[in-house]
Amino acid sequence: MDEPIATDPPELAAKIARLVEERGWNQEEFARIARVNRHTARQILLGSADRSLRNSTILACARALGLSVSDLRARPLEKLLPLMRDAQPSDGEAGLRRLHDQATQPELVAWLERNPDRARRLSADDRDELLALQGAAGPLKTFGVEGFVQRLERRRKIVERIHAIAGTEYLDLLEQIVDLIHDRVQPGQRRPSEPRP
Repeated sequence: MDEPIATDPPELAAKIARLVEERGWNQEEFARIARVNRHTARQILLGSADRSLRNSTILACARALGLSVSDLRARPLEKLLPLMRDAQPSDGEAGLRRLHDQATQPELVAWLERNPDRARRLSADDRDELLALQGAAGPLKTFGVEGFVQRLERRRKIVERIHAIAGTEYLDLLEQIVDLIHDRVQPGQRRPSEPRP
């Protein structure tokens, strides 16, 4: 039985193409990272996806771009573009090669070989943090690479969501929540806007 076709407007393919362009991926990289076939990737990037995309293709594209399907469909392009810039490592493939070259801990090397797509999505700061945690008795050895990478990925997702919320009418509420949590983890630090007791 054929999978149902999504009823999204043709602009969705154009939106995906623009986000892929912002990430700096070529057609081959896009097809590999999103795990879609080359023909589908080509149709999306050339704007020749004249029919609606399949739900599975939309899901694959959203995951590759680090978005939920609902965000990809509903959020305007101008809100998504900054997320692509923030999530894209500034040094691209060169940074990934540097991570491979400087990874000396066997557990990290093995993780990189098993998870090339996830490694590619790490920011330059994430990669530096992983490299700094190496060592015979270091945290990566003790707690495992997968756990640290999951933490980095969760942190990135939270920051992306905070960016999205900060652009809405919920900014005041977000600020209150962040201040409340910050006070719990950093007690006694006075914010500049607060009067002295």
